[in-house]
Amino acid sequence: MTVPHRVLVVEDEQVIRTALRRLLERHDYVVSEAGSVKDAAAILKKETFDIIVSDLRLPGAPGTDIIKETRTPVLIMTSYSSLRSAIDAMKLGAVDYIPKPFEHEEMLQAVARIIEDHASKAKEARPSDSAPATAPHDLPDEPPVPGMIGSCPQMMELFRRIRKVAMTNSTVLINGESGTGKELVARAIHDLSDRREEEMISVNCAAIPENLIESELFGHEKGAFTGATANRTGLVEAANNSTLFLDEIGELPLDAQARLLRVLQESEIRKVGSVQSRKVDVRLVAATHRDLKQLVIDGDFREDLYYRINVMALLLPPLKERGNDILELADAILERTCKRLKSPLLNFTEGATQAISTYPWPGNVRELENAIERAVVLAESDKIGPELLAIDLNNKKTIRPLTERDQTSAESLEASVPSEELSLEDYFQKFVLEHQDQMNETQLAKKLGISRKCLWERRQRFGLPRKKKQA
Repeated sequence: MTVPHRVLVVEDEQVIRTALRRLLERHDYVVSEAGSVKDAAAILKKETFDIIVSDLRLPGAPGTDIIKETRTPVLIMTSYSSLRSAIDAMKLGAVDYIPKPFEHEEMLQAVARIIEDHASKAKEARPSDSAPATAPHDLPDEPPVPGMIGSCPQMMELFRRIRKVAMTNSTVLINGESGTGKELVARAIHDLSDRREEEMISVNCAAIPENLIESELFGHEKGAFTGATANRTGLVEAANNSTLFLDEIGELPLDAQARLLRVLQESEIRKVGSVQSRKVDVRLVAATHRDLKQLVIDGDFREDLYYRINVMALLLPPLKERGNDILELADAILERTCKRLKSPLLNFTEGATQAISTYPWPGNVRELENAIERAVVLAESDKIGPELLAIDLNNKKTIRPLTERDQTSAESLEASVPSEELSLEDYFQKFVLEHQDQMNETQLAKKLGISRKCLWERRQRFGLPRKKKQA
């Protein structure tokens, strides 16, 4: 006879707690309840459980405090489903998180998977009587996924999930700050999947003009609009039998979101200007640095599409939270950069190593790559010192989104500060705020002498979101 699994639900809202208990009991789990961390700790002293499902926000103490009281795996529920709260919970030891409101099937799958994984790990940890004694260090380490470097706990968990999800056809949503390597994760998922023989199609949704994005993604018929002089195959159709990676999906216009939803629901596309549909077999991997749940609330992202793409969520930690991974990455990037630039192999001085490990790297891996490439170009010996990295360890300022008051102050910058005294960063912000109402993104980028993608990246860096067109 199978022993039922035991679940402790920690939730201060009675309605949610009762509903979750009933859901789990209908699927043969034995459920206990607690309304706070204090109550849960008291129960844990008397009983054992296979999993704890806890809300993040609880009276008295956060749900993550339960992790300190037990070795039982903890699944965190959060209404505040931002990337930051999820990463913080997992850093403290939560095995996973699930945003509220959640689908019943989503919760059941998460609970079953965590219990199964925990049981498997416990079984592997127990020595077998028939197995030869082998020291843990004699066992081969599982290598990281292709193209990625990291050995911190967050990255090892990410690698495990990538391998697990790669062999399915599930849609994947990758969350992470700009520059953390979201495209590398998408590439690893594709390379480990049974679609790896076909080329992965990558699209940066922020780099395509709004008036062209539907045509780029879904194709168009000749004569569908002015300038459509020939039939065009869209990128979704080009990804047939392969993987479509949509980077910064939060920047996708609402009309294109509706078309993408049809692709996911019906597995078919219809070109702009066509009345016929065509079946496609596409595995979608999407990425964003934004809180899509908040975009749904703001009306900038379709709720039905959000739930369609949020099947399997992967979190990339920022570089500053990856511990010794920073130095491991820096060494690998330095070696790769020297080879690419055909430079003699260089090394970091002790001062440079200290600077790399101390600096917070707000631009993440991308900023690290740029700093090292600049240092290799400027190096005049076989050593790279901290001065060549050109990072300001004394600058404690952090970039935050502009408030309305900030916007007003920035717009008055021209009257208060002469142009010749502005830094490049100040000039960029001043120019964009001054001209974005009269110019589109392509015109702004051309005037600034940069690409549309570069313009978008700088907007994100300085907290200057692109204004949405009014319907």
